[in-house]
Amino acid sequence: MKRISAPRRTASLSAQLVESLRSHIQAGGWPVGTRIPPEQALIEELGVGRSTLREAIGALVHLGLLEPRAGDGTYVRSSSELQSVMVRRAGSAKRDDVLELRTVLEEYAAGAAALRRSEEQVRRLRELLADGEAAAAGADASAATGVDALFHRSVVRASGNDLLIEMYDHLGTALSSHLGGLSWDAAHAEEHAGLHRRLVDAIEARDAGGARAAAAAIVRLTHDHETTEKPATDGMGRDRRPRRPSH
Repeated sequence: MKRISAPRRTASLSAQLVESLRSHIQAGGWPVGTRIPPEQALIEELGVGRSTLREAIGALVHLGLLEPRAGDGTYVRSSSELQSVMVRRAGSAKRDDVLELRTVLEEYAAGAAALRRSEEQVRRLRELLADGEAAAAGADASAATGVDALFHRSVVRASGNDLLIEMYDHLGTALSSHLGGLSWDAAHAEEHAGLHRRLVDAIEARDAGGARAAAAAIVRLTHDHETTEKPATDGMGRDRRPRRPSH
């Protein structure tokens, strides 16, 4: 018996427009935080009907890429669905959960980087080590935090795993907001710097086990230091430590 031929499926105009606008956002055509062109301008530029455009914009709002603001137009909220979902979820997570996630991602990435890194990537990590130590020596906490974030992103990029790189990039803001802001004394700062040097040495030597151990130790040091530094608070979140009398 002759089989029935399945009908050919083609994407609707609205679906095509969603994909086109999503690609435009991901490519940076509309940067995150900017307002997209008004509806009429888009209708004229794209040659589509009002209902088709509104359907596509609504889909992108649902995906978390766009955000309508009453009386002020529609703004780009994130560059991808993954970023929107992950940043929102990580931003509401417990600090310990974020630290555990960071350990998983960075430990695996460090081991993969040791096996796949290029000589150029090792040189870049060495440069960032020097920049971080210079920022720390100059007591520039903001600069040191920024360099540290670049360093860890560079380790992840050296892993060669595109999905892991994308995931880590999207979580970068949430990780920094959760894990930043600690003050380091001289002893902790030196231990922190030493672990970073050990990590780069292991990556350069293609020592995957050593790289994973160093990456895990860096996160563990951050967690231990944060735990000892964080003061006890009352039910309203106020510091319960006794205050020194003013002089």
